[in-house]
Amino acid sequence: MKFNNRNQYVSPTAILGENVKLGDNVAIYDNVTIGDNSIIANDCVIGEPTSDYYHSEEYANAPTIIGSGALIRSHSIIYAGVTIGTHFQSGHRITIRENTVIGNNCRIGTGCDLQGFLTIGNYCQLHSSVHLCQFSRLGNFVFIYPNVVLANDTHPPTEIVKGPEIGDYTQIGIQSSIIGNIKIGDNCLIGAGSVISKDFEDFSFIIGSPAIRKSDVLELIGQNGTPLYPWKTRFSRGMPWADLPSDG
Repeated sequence: MKFNNRNQYVSPTAILGENVKLGDNVAIYDNVTIGDNSIIANDCVIGEPTSDYYHSEEYANAPTIIGSGALIRSHSIIYAGVTIGTHFQSGHRITIRENTVIGNNCRIGTGCDLQGFLTIGNYCQLHSSVHLCQFSRLGNFVFIYPNVVLANDTHPPTEIVKGPEIGDYTQIGIQSSIIGNIKIGDNCLIGAGSVISKDFEDFSFIIGSPAIRKSDVLELIGQNGTPLYPWKTRFSRGMPWADLPSDG
């Protein structure tokens, strides 16, 4: 089973908090800090050196910070220069590249590829096999469903790239593509399979290829006749308002 203390490497410059558990075949490289009560499962690498390591004798790992209460599942790789807040959870085989900042209470699903220079807010959830291009920016409470791609190159190839910006509480449906330096507003719903290459305002229901604004999300009504959005009025699992009394 796990946590047999086999074949582990922990750099002398790494700082591990109290009750940190490391699985077999784990490597914790220079200048890594891992918060209390975190779990790093088998075959993970934390503080993976960037490409400069292979070309410069003067290379030094940038600080890598994992907040308390993390659960990082097997075969995940987190590069040097990443900062992650508290209560982070990952699936298996994720990659988080350098210069990424992730807030508190975020979940990154199995097979996700985060290409670095990213900003991700609090309580974001990426389901399996999501690809985020460099320089993407996610607000708070953004949910991204399987096989979504964010791309930063509208007319490839180019050397001037900047990824999409996604507003707070926005939901992105499966197999959607969001391309270029565009802005999706707060509280939007992006339907499955949409292809987006332009800005959309807050509260947009976005669907199609190329995508259009179908309606205001506040117009979407459930089978019981109640509004479906904003979604926080009907979904609370794992959210900070889960234990608050309802208005009713």
